[in-house]
Amino acid sequence: MMEDQVIQIAIVDDHTLFRQGIGSLLSEYKEIEILFDAANGLELKEKLSRYPLPQVILMDITMPLMNGYETTAWIKQNYPQVRVLALSMFEEDEPIIKMLKSGAGGYILKESKASDLVYAIKTIATHGFFLNNLVSGKLLRSIQDDTLPKEPTSELTANETKFLEYCCSELTYKEIADKMFLSPHTIDNYREALFQKFDIKSRTGLVMFALKNNIAKF
Repeated sequence: MMEDQVIQIAIVDDHTLFRQGIGSLLSEYKEIEILFDAANGLELKEKLSRYPLPQVILMDITMPLMNGYETTAWIKQNYPQVRVLALSMFEEDEPIIKMLKSGAGGYILKESKASDLVYAIKTIATHGFFLNNLVSGKLLRSIQDDTLPKEPTSELTANETKFLEYCCSELTYKEIADKMFLSPHTIDNYREALFQKFDIKSRTGLVMFALKNNIAKF
């Protein structure tokens, strides 16, 4: 396990004060070593050629020159073993889902406590995923262990499967209803049924479920 190992990380964020602040907070934890920081994806690319490869990269989403989505996709293509933990200002589904689709293993809010951030770094370094309370413990464990007690997709109707595919798009729930020629009320019922059936709590959770079970591929 990672408990007594030092996890080497990099911080990519365009706000210098934030990078310095997070760096000084994390420097108090002996289990974390900060290799370098960068202001955007281009600077990260340049520094990766001069520094050891970090195990985990803390990745801001909105940055000039090369943003979090592009940078994460590039990391996943070139260094698939590196874990990306997205740093988000707001708990909004859309940018988080987009980061997950780009290859991030999870996200944490920028206003989180240092101890929560350290926990997230350890979790993503060990398991490859970190998804705080957006996804149920049951689903998170299945993602982390890469095993599922039974094939959950066998419990899905054709319409529920189609709904899950649409959830992974940029469409709103109302637009999904239009696409499926169903009422918004029926779509709400599908969503609530899936929430209950698989102990999921949000649209991001639905996307993670669809990704995990190969219902949607990116």
